[in-house]
Amino acid sequence: MSLIRQMWLVVVATALIAFAGSFTVNVASARHYLEAQLRVKNSDNAAALALSLSQQKGDLELMELLLAAQFDTGFYERIRFQGSNGKVIERVARAVDPQAPRWFVAWVPIESAPGVAQVSDGWRALGSVQVVSHVSYAYRDLWRGCLQAGAWLALVGLVAGVVGNFIVQGIRRPLNSTVTQAQALVNGQFVTVAEPRVPELQRLTRAMNGMVHRLKTAFDEQAGQVEALRRQANCDPATGVSHRRHFMTRLESELEREDAAPRGVLVMVRIVELARVNAELGRRETDRLIQQVAQVLQDGAHRCPGAWVGRLNGSDFALCLPAPEAAGAEGGVTAEALANELAQACRPFGEAQGVVLGAVDYRSGTPMSQLLSAADEALARAEAQGLFACVVQGGPDATHAAEGEEGWKRRIEAALQQGRVQLARYPLVDRQGALVHSESPLRLQLEPGGPYESAARWLPLAVRTQTVAAVDLAVVALALADIGRGAGPLGVNLSVASVLDPGFAAALRERLEKAPQAAQLWLEVPESAAVRHHGLVRELCQQVRHTGARFGIEHAGEQLSRIERLYEIGLDYIKLDARFVRGAADDQAVRNFVQGTAAMAHGLGIQLYAEGVTRADDAEALWACGVDGITGPWAGSAVRQG
Repeated sequence: MSLIRQMWLVVVATALIAFAGSFTVNVASARHYLEAQLRVKNSDNAAALALSLSQQKGDLELMELLLAAQFDTGFYERIRFQGSNGKVIERVARAVDPQAPRWFVAWVPIESAPGVAQVSDGWRALGSVQVVSHVSYAYRDLWRGCLQAGAWLALVGLVAGVVGNFIVQGIRRPLNSTVTQAQALVNGQFVTVAEPRVPELQRLTRAMNGMVHRLKTAFDEQAGQVEALRRQANCDPATGVSHRRHFMTRLESELEREDAAPRGVLVMVRIVELARVNAELGRRETDRLIQQVAQVLQDGAHRCPGAWVGRLNGSDFALCLPAPEAAGAEGGVTAEALANELAQACRPFGEAQGVVLGAVDYRSGTPMSQLLSAADEALARAEAQGLFACVVQGGPDATHAAEGEEGWKRRIEAALQQGRVQLARYPLVDRQGALVHSESPLRLQLEPGGPYESAARWLPLAVRTQTVAAVDLAVVALALADIGRGAGPLGVNLSVASVLDPGFAAALRERLEKAPQAAQLWLEVPESAAVRHHGLVRELCQQVRHTGARFGIEHAGEQLSRIERLYEIGLDYIKLDARFVRGAADDQAVRNFVQGTAAMAHGLGIQLYAEGVTRADDAEALWACGVDGITGPWAGSAVRQG
C-alpha cells in the first residue's frame, strides 16, 4: 500500500474515531441529563400531588377525582395512590409513540425513575402516591438532538477532510516529484526539482538534487573522456582531421551503405615537395602550413553536410563531398573554389609553397580501389601542371536532372501506392548469437517489373520532392505487417526529413498505437538528427516509446559528445558506425573508444551495438569492449552458420 493511501487511512480513521467518540459521548450525556430531569420532575410532581391529596381530608372520592384530573394532562405513564388501609387508586396510560426509530430506542434506553411522596392529614398518614412520567418525549428530544449533533459533527468532519486533503496534497506533490526524479534517473535522465517547504521532504529533495548534479557532472566528464578517446582513435594529432585508416574506413562505408548519398566527389590535396618546404621554412612554420591547409579543407567540409576530411600521409589530404548536387552553386564547395582558398592560405608562406588538387566523381557502389586509383591519377596530372593546379575527372550524372523532380515524385508515389516495396533483412545478433532484430532497409520498384532499388538510388530524390515522410510511414506499415506474419523484431531507419516534418510524429504514433506488434519494432534516426534537432528527436522518441516500440540512433560515434543532453532523449540503443569499430582487433585506440562509449551508454541504461563488422577477430574484440550486439557481414555469416 502506498504511503499516500496509508496517510489517507490514518486521516479517515482518525476522523471516524473522533466522530464516533464525540457522538457517543454526546448521546450518553444527553441521556443522563434527560433521566435526571425525569427523576426531578417525577419527585416534584409527586410532592405537589401529595400536597393536593392531603387537603382532601381523606375523602377517597375527591382524592380519586384529583388523581384522574392530574393523569388526564397526558404527561404521565402511571399515577398510583396506595392508602394506609390498603386501598389502591391507579391510572396507567397506553403506550405512546416515542417519535424515534425503534433501533434508537433499543440502543439508548431511558429510565423514568418514579417519584414517591407521602399523603397525610395532619399527623394521620393516609398513604403514599407514586408518579411516573412518559419517556416518549425524552426520546423525541434525544433523537432530534442526536440528529443535530450528527449533522454538526459531519460538517466538522467534512471541513477536517478538506483540510486534510490540502495537507496530503502538499505532501503528495513533492513526493511525486521525487518519485518522478528517481524514475528519470532509472531512465538515464537527470532532472532536478524544486525543494518543498516540509523540512523532511526538503532534505530528501536536496539530497536527490545533489545526487543528480553529481551524476550529471560525472556523465559530462565521461562524455568528455569518450570524445578524447574518439579523437585519439580516429584523428590526426597535428591537424585534428581524420587519419588515414579512419578516412578510408568511412569512405569504404560510404561506398557500401545503402542509405548513403548516391554520388559524390573525392578531392585529393597534396602539399608539393613537403621535404623541401620543411627544410626552407623549418618544422614550426611547416606545421602551420599543414594546419592551414587542413583548416581550409575543414571549412569546405562544414559548408557541405556529410562531408569529411582526412590526412592520408604527411603531405596528402583528402576531402569527400557526398551528393555534390546538394553543394553546387549555393554551397560553393567545388574543387576550383578550394584551390583558390588554398592559394590564399599558402601565400603568407612564400610563393614557392603550395598545393595541387585532383578530384574525381564517384557513384555509390564504386570499388574503393578504383576510386583511389582515379583520384591518384587526377592528382598526378595536377602535380604535372604546377602549384595550385586543379584537375577534375569525370562529370556529373545528369540522369536525375533529365527525368525531373516531378517525374521522380510520381514514380516514388506510384511505387508506394501500388505496393511495389519490400524490406531487406540484415541480422543484428547478441553475444550468444541470438537475433536482437533484423535491420530492414526499404527497396522500391521504381518501374513495374523492374529491379527493387536501394535507398542510394531514390532517397536523395525523395528528400528533394518532399516524399520522405510518406516513404517512412510506408516502411513502418510494411514492417508491422511483416512482424504480424512472424518475421520477428525488425529495425527501420527514419530519415532526418521525417524528423523535421511537423505531422510525421503524430501520424507515426497513431499508426503504432493501432498495431499490437509495435513492441517488436525498432526505429532509429541518424546521429546528425539528434545533434542538429535535439528537441524534435526527443519528442519523436517519447511518442514512439509510448506505444511500446524502441527508439535509437544509428551511424553514431563522431558527434555523440555533442548531442545536447543525450541523457534526456530516452534512447533504447545506439549503433556505432562501422568506421569507429572496424580494426578493433588491431588497434588499441579503437578498443578504448568503444569501451568508453559502452560504459557511458550503459550508465544511461542504453544498449550499444556495432555496425558493419566484417571480421571475426573484430567481433571478439568488440564483445570484450562491452558492446551488446553486432550487425554487418560477420553477423549474417554467424546467423547462417547457427
